[in-house]
Amino acid sequence: MTRQIERLRPHQIEEALSHRSLIYLPLGTIEWHCHHLPVGLDALTAHGLCLAAAEESGGLVWPTLYYGTGGDHGAFPWTVMMPDATQIEALLRFTIRRLSNLGVQKAVLFSGHFADTQLEMIDRIAADWNATGAKPHVIAFSVNRAPISGFAPDHAGLFETTLLEGVAPGLSDMGRLSQEADQLERFDPRSPLWGIVGADPRSISPISADGLVRLLRDWLTTKVNNPV
Repeated sequence: MTRQIERLRPHQIEEALSHRSLIYLPLGTIEWHCHHLPVGLDALTAHGLCLAAAEESGGLVWPTLYYGTGGDHGAFPWTVMMPDATQIEALLRFTIRRLSNLGVQKAVLFSGHFADTQLEMIDRIAADWNATGAKPHVIAFSVNRAPISGFAPDHAGLFETTLLEGVAPGLSDMGRLSQEADQLERFDPRSPLWGIVGADPRSISPISADGLVRLLRDWLTTKVNNPV
């Protein structure tokens, strides 16, 4: 049975949550990720990792929220970035209240978009809700918080390109990247790596796509299974 809650009927949801009362809430954006990656990358990777973790930990995955806030790419093509956290935060807080009313015991806010403003938002939501003592217990994580040695998270670079290939093979198109030397400032539209922050994705990955997904899945599952 799928872990995607939107594809389940009520009795299937109740059956799944009777084994593990846990909901993953993946968060992302619609945002420029250079020429070789889809604009929904942050949401796609968050959703893929939540599904992978749910297969290990139990629980169900909520539909991904494709709106985010913060970061330096707001004016780039095909980017829709909320100017602040107000609307997103209201939606997430209401969702958690409804999950509480429905008896859910644990909820995971997991963001594939990790601008500081986004991370501050999910941390604040979790802290404020948990201070009430009500269920669900909310935990906030993001893809950049996994301790993967020697393979730093980035924006549209080697890390995110590799991760997307692991969760959604075939959505990247490396042929869209020019092989010109990386000599221009990357926020210059003439740069072959326009908008990329981090390692050049044209280099060979030190970690396979499947291996990176497994590392992140195992890290997230361990965090979720922590009784605290």
